[in-house]
Amino acid sequence: MKALAPIALCAAFVLPMAASAQQPPTTATGDRPATTFDEIERGFYFALLGGPLFVTNPPAAEGTPRPFSSGPMAQVEVGVDLGERISVGLFVMGSSIRTSAEYIGESGGAVSGDYSTFVPGAVLRARLVGLADSQEVKRTWFYLRAGAGYAMFSPKRLLPDSDILVFAGPGVEYYTRLRHFSVGLEVTGNYLVSGGSFGFAVAPNIRYAF
Repeated sequence: MKALAPIALCAAFVLPMAASAQQPPTTATGDRPATTFDEIERGFYFALLGGPLFVTNPPAAEGTPRPFSSGPMAQVEVGVDLGERISVGLFVMGSSIRTSAEYIGESGGAVSGDYSTFVPGAVLRARLVGLADSQEVKRTWFYLRAGAGYAMFSPKRLLPDSDILVFAGPGVEYYTRLRHFSVGLEVTGNYLVSGGSFGFAVAPNIRYAF
């Protein structure tokens, strides 16, 4: 029994220390930081625009009829937001203009009738005034959009020469609560530099920002 006494004494000191060493380390407790999202996403974007296009005086040879004409127009635009107010992008626009049978363009009378336009180009959008909602988020913006592109026509026998298209106009845009999406409506005036043709378009649009 006397031989076991030292062993028992050592066990009395060693076992509590071993048990303490085996306990898992205390971990810090607290709430995990919440993930926050921007109310409005800005960055790279993709946009679709479409609506009626009106041409007051289609391009034509001097002294030939230039009747008021109209037709559908559509644009695809990709670009990037440079902050809250400025966006720059590239676009492709197509239109199909319905004219009267007397319209002969620059064909000298060889052909007459409707024509279509294909325009690649660049665009700038400047948001001028923003209106905040009840949560102080500026969701509604009034903006000015302007751009220029290289206009190509079809059929070539009707309008063989390409032209430069410039356009500008005001619009209103609303950023939805889906964060990535905004919808808008704009009215733009158009001008063909060489042809001297004036027109205007009314274009509802939708935009998705990444």
